[in-house]
Amino acid sequence: MNIIKNESLEAIKARIRQQTEKTVDPQVEARVTDIIKNVRANGDEALKEYGEKFDGVTLDNLKVTDSQIEEAFNQVNPAVIKALEKAADNIRSFHKLEIGESFEDNPSNGVIRGTKVTPLSAVGIYVPGGTAAYPSSVLMNAIPAKIAGVENIIMVTPPQKNGLNQAVLAAAKIAGVDRIYQVGGAQAIAALAYGTESIPQVDKITGPGNAYVATAKRDVYGQVDIDMIAGPSEIGILADDSASAKDIAADLLSQAEHDVNARAILITNSEKLATAVSKEVEDQLKVLPREVIARQAIENNGFIYLVDTIDLMIDLMNAVAPEHLEIQLENAYDYISKIKNAGSVFLGKYASEPLGDYLAGPNHILPTGGTARFSSPLGVWDFQKRIQYLQYSAEALLADSADVTMLAREEGLEAHARAIESREK
Repeated sequence: MNIIKNESLEAIKARIRQQTEKTVDPQVEARVTDIIKNVRANGDEALKEYGEKFDGVTLDNLKVTDSQIEEAFNQVNPAVIKALEKAADNIRSFHKLEIGESFEDNPSNGVIRGTKVTPLSAVGIYVPGGTAAYPSSVLMNAIPAKIAGVENIIMVTPPQKNGLNQAVLAAAKIAGVDRIYQVGGAQAIAALAYGTESIPQVDKITGPGNAYVATAKRDVYGQVDIDMIAGPSEIGILADDSASAKDIAADLLSQAEHDVNARAILITNSEKLATAVSKEVEDQLKVLPREVIARQAIENNGFIYLVDTIDLMIDLMNAVAPEHLEIQLENAYDYISKIKNAGSVFLGKYASEPLGDYLAGPNHILPTGGTARFSSPLGVWDFQKRIQYLQYSAEALLADSADVTMLAREEGLEAHARAIESREK
């Protein structure tokens, strides 16, 4: 891995900003625009045509039947089912703590103010197919929606020549997904956003996907809500002399193997550790099944930054705003208060990042590409909305009317003022 030392903090931060600059491929954008238009105009017919064109699968019916789901569930290794059910239990127990509550107060005589928390009616979950089929992501998307009270959870996933991934279907059954459709890509996003003869329109779309899926989500935002525009996976690690170079290298590679554009960053104040980690990464790469992908990610986006103090390490990592942040410092828990920007934080040598990917309970749908500066992990709150309400008595209105009409006329909105004054008589 590249070890960067004797470089100014501003130079390092500039490199970090450059790594996360957002760009949109105009060719992808143009193709996605055409796909969305076609789906809006031709519905299921367009979806079936794209299934043949992009996935090589001819379908008479887009919907996955209950018997297909049950059969897949029964075919999955029982040990995998047991692990998925344990993960689901942990995800439920964690996300139940996020349930938002309605509130009401009475600030003065005759006034009632409140907020009513309600679930979204329908949510669409996108699940990638092929080699990128992740049953764990089904759990992470669907379970918080279920806890929030969403009545209709619609899952879409690309059709496969040899049938849908059985573990993905099993995870959908465990999580309580209501309906599943065999459709992928930008066309699936368009179907969820606008509805077709088979697929109902939803209120929000969540879940990761390729560049076409991400671009389509960006394009339909406003018609529906979306969780985020997900980018390549990333991990940042803060470590000192107390950390294990072997463990750190393994954790860096756990994210590098996802994607050739994944980011893996170590920030340390120990030159000895930096050198040892760089060597360990190379040694572990040589025996990694996904070496080709991980090596390219490490060569292009893998950096070890060597700085003087822990405070500077934390300052730099807050600039990185990583999707996953491991703190492998002595007394790691003591530093959580200093972390401002991160998707999910893993404290201490035993909290390896894959725990969060699969089993621990906190969500693994996280902000990427520096967006942890202003956004949050997926949670129950993403599947709820809030409605405000207000009630005034006649006496309370009279007490506030002069101030309201004054402010309305200050803004040049006479009808606003007159609407208040009409009730004074």
